[in-house]
Amino acid sequence: MNKEHYISAEQAVQVIKTGDRVFIQGSAATPVHLVLALQQRHKELNNVELVSITNMGHIDFDKPEYRKSFFFNSLFVSANTRAIANSSDGDYVPIFLSEIPLLFRRNILPINVALIHVSPPDLHGYCSLGTSVDVARAAVDTAKLVIAQVNPKMPRTHGDGFLHVSKISALVWQEADLPEVNYSSKTTDAVKQIGHHVASLIEDGATLQMGIGSIPDQVLQNLHHHKNLGIHTEMLSDGIIPLLESGVINNSLKKINAGHSVTGFMAGTRKLYDFVDDNPQMRVMDIAYVNDTSVIRRNPKATAINSAIEIDLTGQVCADSIGTYQYSGIGGQMDFVRGASLSEGGKPIIALPSVTSKGESRIVPFLKQGAGVVTTRGHIHWVVTEFGSVNLFGKNLKQRAKALIEIAHPDHREKLQRAYHERFK
Repeated sequence: MNKEHYISAEQAVQVIKTGDRVFIQGSAATPVHLVLALQQRHKELNNVELVSITNMGHIDFDKPEYRKSFFFNSLFVSANTRAIANSSDGDYVPIFLSEIPLLFRRNILPINVALIHVSPPDLHGYCSLGTSVDVARAAVDTAKLVIAQVNPKMPRTHGDGFLHVSKISALVWQEADLPEVNYSSKTTDAVKQIGHHVASLIEDGATLQMGIGSIPDQVLQNLHHHKNLGIHTEMLSDGIIPLLESGVINNSLKKINAGHSVTGFMAGTRKLYDFVDDNPQMRVMDIAYVNDTSVIRRNPKATAINSAIEIDLTGQVCADSIGTYQYSGIGGQMDFVRGASLSEGGKPIIALPSVTSKGESRIVPFLKQGAGVVTTRGHIHWVVTEFGSVNLFGKNLKQRAKALIEIAHPDHREKLQRAYHERFK
């Protein structure tokens, strides 16, 4: 397209009015350039509601000058929205990741303007939502106006993310590096041991889902001797690249999307973004499909690997809050825990270090007051710490408590034993 088709970010965001609801695309596709331009209009705007899942990049809304202008209604809380989501000028919507598109499509949260980040249009006029199709697909399909940050460094991904320029209200050219994250640099000895334990539970021919963080990345580093693995996951990072290149992941045994790795979004380094660019073996798809339990269960040995903040002795998993403080979100954990449990030979796995960075036990007699239960004790199966793995499925409350104490940190086992005897007499 010619330069005359593009306008400045400052011009583009002029269409946003007081009282509008604005969607912001997330993860590595966060349209930082457009968001910064919107923030510059804070003196002219009031009560603009911002909705988004995970954001990356420098878009801090937790500043006094933005308080009257913007209300951040998070669908998944991330590091750069955590402060505002826990303030009087923000909040959090508890919801499964798979069902967020319904908020848009059913007009529960109708969107006035969607701010997105896309690849340049191809010869046929199609841009790509790139690294994050997830909930953005439903947002652009239902928004009254769509403003796109067009970036030649955004990979053109295959799947559900293609969007014709005729559907875009304003195009803003901005060549910029995508936000990057390197999970392998954040590992610890405990995380390495957890990765080893989880990898030992994964069978040849399994279809994998990995959550966010260093534990899933470490699991992938322990799979080089496995065979015929598949990928059907809500998100992925750099850890899959060597496994795809070596053929360990070939998606050959999947019942649906055979031969293709499926994800809803991705976050990693430039190496990952270059790897997925115009790569037909990768499909980045609508999260309503990716995280649909009935889809997940169709693949063989669906193995879901997720983490937690804490777990009580009956198997209740808190993965989104520290007491009443909203740390992240429900996300897709339950979508995949349930899907994997219904898959033939499937394994839902919750993997977590036994202690926090302050040395407090993550296996606790009771969840903190106000903590959210993401995975219920009726859904829990495998739990893994650096001290081993246990399967709670089919176990009664006493058996569960004993099993979890066995994989707690040795420094906390005596205290947990006392709590066990107080509870069960």
